[in-house]
Amino acid sequence: MSYKVLILGASYGSLLSTKLLMAGHNTTLVCLPEEAELINNEGTIIRITRRGAPDPDLIHSSDLPGKVNALTPEQADPHDYDMIGLAMQEPQFGAPPVWDLMNRIASSGKPCLSIMNMPPLAYLKRIPGLDTEPLRACYTEPRVWDEFDPDNITLCSPDPQAFRPPEEKLNFLHVGLPTNFKAAKFAKPKHNEILNTLASDIIAARYNGNEIPVKLKVHESLFIPMAKWSMLLTGNYRAITEEGPRSIKDAVHSDIQLSEDIYFWVDSVVQNMGADSSDQVPFEKYSNAAKSLLKPSSAARSVFAGAKNIERVDKLVQAIATSLEMVNPIIDDNVEVVDLKLEENCKK
Repeated sequence: MSYKVLILGASYGSLLSTKLLMAGHNTTLVCLPEEAELINNEGTIIRITRRGAPDPDLIHSSDLPGKVNALTPEQADPHDYDMIGLAMQEPQFGAPPVWDLMNRIASSGKPCLSIMNMPPLAYLKRIPGLDTEPLRACYTEPRVWDEFDPDNITLCSPDPQAFRPPEEKLNFLHVGLPTNFKAAKFAKPKHNEILNTLASDIIAARYNGNEIPVKLKVHESLFIPMAKWSMLLTGNYRAITEEGPRSIKDAVHSDIQLSEDIYFWVDSVVQNMGADSSDQVPFEKYSNAAKSLLKPSSAARSVFAGAKNIERVDKLVQAIATSLEMVNPIIDDNVEVVDLKLEENCKK
C-alpha cells in the first residue's frame, strides 16, 4: 500500500521525503513559494555517500517510484494525507501561515512524526510525571502545540547530518553524516501500523540495486530520540562561543574530558526523566562521529548570521534539569552565551 505523507519543511524534510519516495510512497513538501515552484518544476536532489563507495550518489526524485510535489502552507489540506512530518526549525512554526496549518493539522487528528531537534511540546506531555508548564518558556511560540492531542504526535531523532550547500539550488540537500532516524512509537496502534510500514519499506528499498543509508527505525521507548540531547549540548550548542562559531569537532575535541562530562550529565538528566541507559548512545561512538563534523552546527551558523530565534534544546534540558534539582554550571554558562548572542541579534 502506498501512503501519502505531508512534510513541513523542504530542506531537511527532503531527506525523509527521498527515503519515502524510494520506498514507493508519495510526499508533499510544505515550503516557501519560490521553493515550491522549483520543486514542482525540477523535483528534489540529495547527495549521499554509501559506505565504501568512492563517490556519492546524486538521487533525483524523478528517478524514484514515489511522486513528490510542493505546496505553500495555505494550500495544504492535512485531510488529504495519511501522516504528517514536521521537519521545520521550531521557531518557524510560529509564522502565521504555518501556525494556521498546524491548527488544521491538530484538528484533523492525523498522526504527526516530528524530526525536529526540539521536541514538540505536545510530545513531552506523553512523558509520565513531567510538568510541561515551566517548559513553555523554552519555545518561541508554545501556543502552536496547545491544540494537539499528545497521542497523535511522536518524536524522531534527526541524527542524520544534512544541509543545503550555498552554491546549490533550493531543491538540493547534501547529507554529510548518513545515520538513521530513530522514532519512538505512537500511542495509538493504528498510527504505529503506518509508521512501521514506512520503516520496513524504507529498509527494503534499493536505488540502482544499492542499499542507500539512512533508515527509519521504530523503538518502544519514548526516550530513544532524546539520546540526541547529549550530542546537541556537547557539540552543537558549544559551537556557539563568545568569540564566534566553531566546528562541532572543535567543540567536542578541544577538551575531550569536559565534553565527556557534559555528555554523561545530559544522559543522567534523561535517565532521571525515566529513560533506561540502553536508550542512549555511548560517548565514544559520538566523539568518533564528531571528528567528521568539520563545520559549525546549524544553530551556530544561524546565531552568527543574525537569527533572533533558534531551537533551544539547551534551554529545555536546563529547565528539565532544574525541575529535577540538577545543576551544571557549564551548561548554565553556555545557555547564557546563546541568550546573549540572540539578544544582540534582536537589538540589531
